Order: sequence, then structure tokens, then C-alpha cells
Amino acid sequence: MAKLKHLAAGAAVLLAATTSVQAGTTFDAVKKKGFLQCGVSTGLPGFSNQDDKGNWKGIDVDVCRAVAAAMFGDASKVKYTPLNAKERFTALQSGEVDLLSRNTTWTLTRDTSLGINFAGVNYYDGQGFMVKKSLGVKSAKELDGATICIQAGTTTELNLADYFRAQGMKFNPLSLDTSDATAKAFDAGRCDVLTSDQSQLYALRIQLSKPESAVVLPEVISKEPLGPAVRQGDDEWFNLVKWSLFTMLEAEDLGISSKNVDQLKRSSKNPSHMRVLGVTPGMGEKLGVPDDFGYNIVKQVGNYAEIFDKNVGEGSPLKISRGLNALWKDGGIQYAPPVR
Repeated sequence: MAKLKHLAAGAAVLLAATTSVQAGTTFDAVKKKGFLQCGVSTGLPGFSNQDDKGNWKGIDVDVCRAVAAAMFGDASKVKYTPLNAKERFTALQSGEVDLLSRNTTWTLTRDTSLGINFAGVNYYDGQGFMVKKSLGVKSAKELDGATICIQAGTTTELNLADYFRAQGMKFNPLSLDTSDATAKAFDAGRCDVLTSDQSQLYALRIQLSKPESAVVLPEVISKEPLGPAVRQGDDEWFNLVKWSLFTMLEAEDLGISSKNVDQLKRSSKNPSHMRVLGVTPGMGEKLGVPDDFGYNIVKQVGNYAEIFDKNVGEGSPLKISRGLNALWKDGGIQYAPPVR
């Protein structure tokens, strides 16, 4: 028994030593190199896509920019790695990217078996179906025997099989590597239906040769909480990414925006404002960054409402309503723990 106790104690010491050596490696590496390497999609309007000048834009991109603003005080300190669905997790696991912010669904299997942690949800979504209006289809329950375009390496493959099995229907899958390829195949008539997260369907529809020829069906067949992910084993980095996203949500909840952030920092006596904007010291220190990290995020990137509206909402070509992504007090489910 004494020998077992000594062995257990030795194992505990070794584990503690290993943990202390590994702790903070991503945080420290990003800080040392002076920029964040962020994994994004190969091109999905509204989420992560290059404009005609080669600049990356989108709600996922703004998560990357918020983290850079928090760490460096400069939202531009980001380099982007475009990844398709099949290669995204390998890129994160291998250290090719520091952060994966690529319309990725948080699931139990991914959270437990891939060595990654999801740092929150920046878009609540659900899987749907898009068809050509000429088919005259009004419901997904009319799709028995259809050929369906689908992106390989995504949860949509599993959801699709589950849904059709539950409905007693059959389908013919046409699996392609990228969302852009699925849209082109659908546009060319190679499949009757395109399935993906509903937000992605709206993004892909505007890329069709005749966007008005397609319609998104009403059924939503899954829960797709999309959010940024980091490698497990680096709590300091995990905390920074998580609270960079939460800060944008909390700022909207408190009425802090890029338009009034300077005035509120100067004159607001609201304790919550003062903590978020770094007037009251201590919040940044807990994350290993300057106390004004929240101010830098809101000033340079915006609050959650601002990044939603310009990228996927009414201020964008997608015109997606807030829906579930409205704040908790406005009928949605978006919610940030308090900054205190």
C-alpha cells in the first residue's frame, strides 16, 4: 500500500509538472509572434470571405479581430488561413492555426474526442434545405428520392441521414469538398436540393446565377450552435478567446457600441460600463491583457449587434433576421456572463 501511495504521489507530481510546462503555450506563442493565425472558411459570405480587395470580412472574421484587439490593442494583427471542412480540425490540432473561427458546430463528439474546446457560440443556426422554385416543392417532406448536394466532413451529412430515415424517405447524396462547390453543382442542376446550415444557404443563394430562382424551405432539422474553437490544454488562451466573444455580447447588452464607446469611457458612472471599458482596473489583468481590452474590442470591431448587422443582418446582402441570435431580453438566446 505504501508503495502504491508513493507511485500515485509521483504520478501526481509528474502530471503537475507536465501541466505547468504546457500551460499558456498558445497564449505566449501568439503574444511573442505579434499576430493571431486564424482558421476561416475558404469563402462564405457573411461569415468569412474575401472582398474584391482581398480583405477578409465576416462574423467569424470579427471574432478573430476581437481576440487580436484584446491581446494587442490592434484588431488588424491577424493572418488568415482558409480551410475546408475536412481539414479544419487537423489545422487546429497541429498548431497550423491558433484559433478556428469557421462556422463550426459545437457537438459532444467534437468537444470530447478532437482535443479542442469550443469558446462560445457566435451564431445559433439550424440545418435547412434550398430548392429551385421551379420544382414547386413547399416542404422538405416532399423530397423523397431527391438528389441532394452536401458538403463533406460536416454535421449536415449525419443530420440529413437521420432526418430522411425518420421520415421514411430515401435520397441520393452528392458529396463535395467545399460549400462553393455545392452551390455550383446546385446551380448547374446536378442536384435537386442543397442542404446546409440555413445561414449558409442564404449566403450561397446570393452566389447563384439567378438567386431569385431558389427558395429556402421552412423546415429546420437540427441545432447548429456555431462558434470558435481552440486546442485543449491552454486555459489562458481559451479564456481570452471566450471573453473576447462575451465582451461583444455584454457590450450590446449594456448599450455600448463603437459609436458611443469613447463618450462612455470618459463620463459613464455605470459600474458595468466602467468594468467593460477598463476604467475600473482588474478585468484585463485576470486575462493577461491590458484592462482596456473591452474598449479596444468595441472601438475597433463593434458590439455583437454591430458585427451581426453588417455581416449577415439587415445591413448586409444576406438580410438575415436576428431570430435566436437576438439577446435574451429581446426574445433570443444570446447571453454573456457578466464582466465583473
